[in-house]
Amino acid sequence: MKKRVFLIVLDSFGIGEAPDAAAFGDEGANTLRSVSRSAEFRPENFKKLGLFNIDGAGFADSVQNPLGAYCRLSEKSAGKDTTVGHWEIAGHISGSPLPTYPDGFPQEIIDAFSEATGRGVLCNKPASGTQVIADFGEEHLRTGDLIVYTSADSVFQIAAHEDVVPPELLYEYCRAARKILTGKNGVGRVIARPFEGSPESGFSRTPRRHDFSLEPPVPVLPDFVKAAGKDSISVGKIYDIFAGRGFTDHVYTSGNTEGMQRTLEYMKSDFEGLCFVNLVDFDMLYGHRNNVDGYAKALTEFDLWLGSALPLLRDDDVLFITADHGCDPGFTKTTDHTREYIPLLVYSKDIRPHSLGTRAGFSHIGKTICALLGVENNLSGESFEGEIFE
Repeated sequence: MKKRVFLIVLDSFGIGEAPDAAAFGDEGANTLRSVSRSAEFRPENFKKLGLFNIDGAGFADSVQNPLGAYCRLSEKSAGKDTTVGHWEIAGHISGSPLPTYPDGFPQEIIDAFSEATGRGVLCNKPASGTQVIADFGEEHLRTGDLIVYTSADSVFQIAAHEDVVPPELLYEYCRAARKILTGKNGVGRVIARPFEGSPESGFSRTPRRHDFSLEPPVPVLPDFVKAAGKDSISVGKIYDIFAGRGFTDHVYTSGNTEGMQRTLEYMKSDFEGLCFVNLVDFDMLYGHRNNVDGYAKALTEFDLWLGSALPLLRDDDVLFITADHGCDPGFTKTTDHTREYIPLLVYSKDIRPHSLGTRAGFSHIGKTICALLGVENNLSGESFEGEIFE
């Protein structure tokens, strides 16, 4: 049994089209291959752990004796968004997709939201988060109406200038929307998107984004870890993805750099249980904006961080590195998430390094973590604890 597990999700770091990618319009997507073509990608520690030894990653140099156990996993859930991806990692497979709104939200939802907030609504259609504030920011400043938009994901996003709607008030509006968006309209996340700036200087998002998620319909990994009396720690937006449920401690971050720093602090501290981390910049700043070099540079920053983090792992620690879906920045068909395999790299000082092959289901991750921590559970998936430790 192990004392601590660090589970790090590199948000959107897919490694090649999934078997059912065509059903999602994502044939040919491969986030890893796209970033591997950038001169900004220098994956020395990724290589050492076995990233390029994973099935299907033969387009880059592998290493003879990787340090970790490694595999690729395909998603079983009916979706390719953040919520269902994380829920599946944590042991719940979503049989039905969460609702999306390619034509905008029904008028009855908009009317109910306007009544709850006392404000009008602008946009109400799928849109780029940066473009929508450029298009509607000036009108929002003039009228006070809220910019409501969605994407290919199951999200209800509300953008507002911080001088017009202070972030805490915007969060209240999101909570009101969360109460409205239930049942058949139960979107995965309501997202506050505060921004700043002026029509003259341009508008830009601030770091005070906040997500208001559906609760998982069944107990999942953090719930079982907490119920076992162990620490269940969230770093980044993990706490929001699980609607705050199942955690004993949490810290929000302003981006990848702070997320990695906070994780190092937990590595140096004493706790027993799970530290569950999301690094969102890969997806939010680079994948959705088709920024290959930016994505590659962010991965290199994480790779350098790995070099400092691995020596801090204790004898009874295990590190898991994975993703929740793809968002190929070089995929010109779309700027949305892509249906891809995700990587899994597992490292511990006493691990048995080898390939775990290709497996169906992200939920093997949560199942294995529970086994490593000695936590009783009824999660989906199968533990591979016995395959990676003697």
